[in-house]
Amino acid sequence: MVRLAESMTGDHPARPVLVMSNRPDAGGLFKARDMGIETAVVDHKEFEDRAAFETKLHEALLAANPDVICLAGFMRVLTAEFVQKWQGRMLNIHPSLLPKYKGLHTHKRAIEAGDTQAGVTVHMVTPALDDGPILGQARVPIHAGDTPDDLAARVLTAEHSLYPAVFRRFAEQLK
Repeated sequence: MVRLAESMTGDHPARPVLVMSNRPDAGGLFKARDMGIETAVVDHKEFEDRAAFETKLHEALLAANPDVICLAGFMRVLTAEFVQKWQGRMLNIHPSLLPKYKGLHTHKRAIEAGDTQAGVTVHMVTPALDDGPILGQARVPIHAGDTPDDLAARVLTAEHSLYPAVFRRFAEQLK
């Protein structure tokens, strides 16, 4: 999130209007506030069901009026109904070379499979989990003896350059 926000300066066609989380203790909220970006929390634990949570989430987004939603570290699966409201305007970053290793524990799965490369993917969000059109990928090597944490650190470095670059291209197409 920080790298995305930091990239939106100068001639970048977008500006951050809101950083939102479903977790009140999310580190990105504090970083966004320090950067002067509006923040909001819609804590899923405060709602009786997913529909009520997503209604409030949608209302908060409507109030901010974003052109694009960039998911980063948002670990809740969104329903098809919610995704369709923002279809074509929601991006996600996933720590694998999709279509491999959708879902969780991607680094562990790549190492256990004996892969020699892993990476990160930025994709459009669709109702199917980690299944939207791929907008960009970055590869990193898997070294002998890597732990999932070792690989995660290397992938995170790639994420920090990939997401801002892909988002800029996407935002330029909207203008």
